[in-house]
Amino acid sequence: MERLETTDLVLRPPVEEDAPEAFELLNDPDVRLWNPARDCPDLATAAAWCRSGADWSDGSHATWHAVDSSTLRMVGNVSLFAIDTDDRVAKIGYRVLPSARGKGVARQMVDAVTRWAFESRGLMRVQLEHSVHNQASCRVAEAAGFLLEGLARSAYAVPGTEDREDCHIHGRLPSDPGL
Repeated sequence: MERLETTDLVLRPPVEEDAPEAFELLNDPDVRLWNPARDCPDLATAAAWCRSGADWSDGSHATWHAVDSSTLRMVGNVSLFAIDTDDRVAKIGYRVLPSARGKGVARQMVDAVTRWAFESRGLMRVQLEHSVHNQASCRVAEAAGFLLEGLARSAYAVPGTEDREDCHIHGRLPSDPGL
């Protein structure tokens, strides 16, 4: 498991002690709208989610919690998932606590993990997908060097409804210009 550092953050595997922040994150209305996760009714469920994120043994994902380097408080979560070692591609997703939004946390997490995917895992493509209505994620993707490549029609299932929305597809390659 890898520890990554950015200007403002330390990214490290989740630990059970992150449960209070994880509970807040998983129950935040904006997180639940744009980045669905399991129901999290209590701290025990949040701690189990942290343990699950820390277990990278099957190779299908790598998950980090971002900790503010000055306060040592968890401020976000980022995962590389759907890792396909044959095609050398993966997807990336992230969540940021409300108190940390608008401070570059998402961009730093996404950029650091994408760089790690290219340099440490030898991946050739990382893809970020989001609902076309989630303009904040569009800005994060672009700020982290992901190019808007297209639209996937009806690819996003709106949590808690039968509705579907189109998704933007952003991609980043190791050969793309650095930030």
